[in-house]
Amino acid sequence: MSDHDEVIASLSEDRPANFSRRRFLLATGSVAGALVLGIGLPVAQSRAQATGAVPAPGTLVPAFLEIRPDGSVKFLSPFIEGGQGIFTAMAQIVGEELDADPATFVVENAPAGSQYKVMDSGLRITGGSQSVRTSYTTMRRLGALARQMLLQAAATTLSVPIERLRTEPGKVIHDDSGRSLSYGELAARARDLPVPPPDSVRLKDPAQFRWIGKPVPRLDMHEKSTGQAIYTIDCRVDDMLHAAVQHAPRLGLNVGPLRNAEQVKAMKGVHSVHVLPGAVAVVAERWWQAKRAVESLQVEWQEPQTPDGRYMPADFSSADFADALAKEPGNGEDAEVTGNITEGMSAAKTTLSATYHSQYLNHAQLEPPSALARFNPDGTLELWLPNQAPEMFQADAAKRTGLPAEKIIIHSPLLGGFFGRHFVYDTAMVYPQAIQLAQAVGRPVKVIWSREEEFLRDTHRPMAAVRFRAGLDDKGYPLALEAISICEGPTEGLAGKHGAKLDPTAVEGLAGKSYSIPHVRIAQIYKKGPVRLGYWRSVGNSMNDFLYECFLDEIADHGKIDPFALRLHLLQGNERLTKLLNTVAEMSGGWQAGPYTAADGSRRARGVAMASPFGTEAAAIAEVSIENGQVRVHQVWEAVDPGSIVNPAIVEAQVNGAIALGLSQVLLEESVYEKGQPVARNYDMYPILPPSRMAKVEVRIVESGAKMGGIGEPPLPAIPPAVANAVSRLTGQRIRSMPLSHYDFT
Repeated sequence: MSDHDEVIASLSEDRPANFSRRRFLLATGSVAGALVLGIGLPVAQSRAQATGAVPAPGTLVPAFLEIRPDGSVKFLSPFIEGGQGIFTAMAQIVGEELDADPATFVVENAPAGSQYKVMDSGLRITGGSQSVRTSYTTMRRLGALARQMLLQAAATTLSVPIERLRTEPGKVIHDDSGRSLSYGELAARARDLPVPPPDSVRLKDPAQFRWIGKPVPRLDMHEKSTGQAIYTIDCRVDDMLHAAVQHAPRLGLNVGPLRNAEQVKAMKGVHSVHVLPGAVAVVAERWWQAKRAVESLQVEWQEPQTPDGRYMPADFSSADFADALAKEPGNGEDAEVTGNITEGMSAAKTTLSATYHSQYLNHAQLEPPSALARFNPDGTLELWLPNQAPEMFQADAAKRTGLPAEKIIIHSPLLGGFFGRHFVYDTAMVYPQAIQLAQAVGRPVKVIWSREEEFLRDTHRPMAAVRFRAGLDDKGYPLALEAISICEGPTEGLAGKHGAKLDPTAVEGLAGKSYSIPHVRIAQIYKKGPVRLGYWRSVGNSMNDFLYECFLDEIADHGKIDPFALRLHLLQGNERLTKLLNTVAEMSGGWQAGPYTAADGSRRARGVAMASPFGTEAAAIAEVSIENGQVRVHQVWEAVDPGSIVNPAIVEAQVNGAIALGLSQVLLEESVYEKGQPVARNYDMYPILPPSRMAKVEVRIVESGAKMGGIGEPPLPAIPPAVANAVSRLTGQRIRSMPLSHYDFT
């Protein structure tokens, strides 16, 4: 029995318990859910799975579900909740087949463990808009297996054939006798039954769904609205100390002499001062004491004798690097080739070319990075940390500490947003510092990075320059299109080198377009930079769809074709995308590019763009005006086709959030480096979209029945080009880079 199974077993003993949720959470590190005494479905390996065979993913029912005497259901989610609504979606999917109302679920983030690798890929990552679409059938089957166990328990209890039983939400019914048993009453007997073979259960016909496809209310609304939701920054354990950190101003510098260490040690509340790799830390009784003290430390930062791949040169400038990207010679490596680009360009009646740029971006999440580490007398290490992949962090912690992975317990509190920030990013992680400090002081330590330290050490979305050229036929339609991206992709950035194959995250949004252009070549020139890279919401699509869709509007202008009409022409024969594009036009009251005068007297124009990230199709139209030299986005209409959905309310909320981030990116956000350091160390120099600049949004979900796609990221990439295309239409000024705050529209 694993440590996790023993914990569940101890909580499943039939003994009364009365713990305050928050008190228990903070005392023990249990995450995001009430401690409720329950009688669980089997907590040990069931007899059916005791033969040594490895169970299929998502079939070890006891690892996921606990039916309580009151009929409520405790569910350990394999995917991390961070505001996207996955707890509710999982409850809907599992509850549908279990025949249990999602409102009766108490959902928590599952610990690290191989049984939670339920994605089709065999992994467990909350990212890439994969959670629901890669586990949908597996999670339905899990609910069906649990329901079958309850039916079998009821058949034994009532001494009736199982075929004569049926379920209604939360209970098993025997129509012949009029008797019924609640799930809570059956849980004790079900606990001793084997898990049925996975292929023995049949899943529901979607026509019978009670909850899937319905706007079921979010399960976490009450906790969040009443301040009870627990994030890593809220976690506490007994005898805990706090720590704050001051990093070297440039990555790769070493810690030299501390000129005033003794004075800092004497400050109120200070426990100790520590030297970490590329940083110094102060441990204190309270975090504000640690913060004031560490900011008072006078450190002589020293250049390394032998700079490595992490070193940030003192003369690095993001503006200079953008110029270097644009001037990089060569034709790159092929990522996608259709037809023959040379022949296509030769046959063209007219040609055009342009170079586009994307900017570095911070993740800029509102949740400050933090981590809590505790070494236990039994030799285990417990870590509370924000993460998108518990097993990934468990393996990394094992490598760093030398402990066996099973000795490292990962707690995953609620996330204050994802954005791709919470993966293993070596120099951008808090938890290694928490481990080192906890080892040094012999007590649990929670480290919190100030906003300034986060902006200094955050990973970034890549910067890219893309050289476009196109050849048009005699009617102005594109006959040939070439795009050469000069960049370092995020996956290459993490690896620190260009791999044997092209990094797909570097060219996604350029490659794989559905437009019918006879001759296409998409390529990449790898250009390494010193800025540490990471994944950003919608990854390569977030920049490349802007670049491609804006150049497509340039093609339309050059060929004297309406940009909406051009897209319809290039989508001939693609029924799904044609319908989506027409849908968004209908939503906006009919396509009109402008400029035109609105009812309030303002001059406005509209832009259109499409994107196809993570298995979902999206089309957006944005309406803009210029006010006091600043772009104002009045309204955004977006139609999304994810194939099929679980919860339309969550989908709409995700689309709204993605649109907000897309607007923030195109209007305001940029990480600028000068002299090897980021200019922005807080939101004053890195502005994000304020509520006053949020557009009115209208969303429509189109369920085409195609294979299920993602939803967290797909709505974002079409927004920046839709806005930029509208601004170009309104001002006559071609937009080839972000953010628009760089442009003069007076």
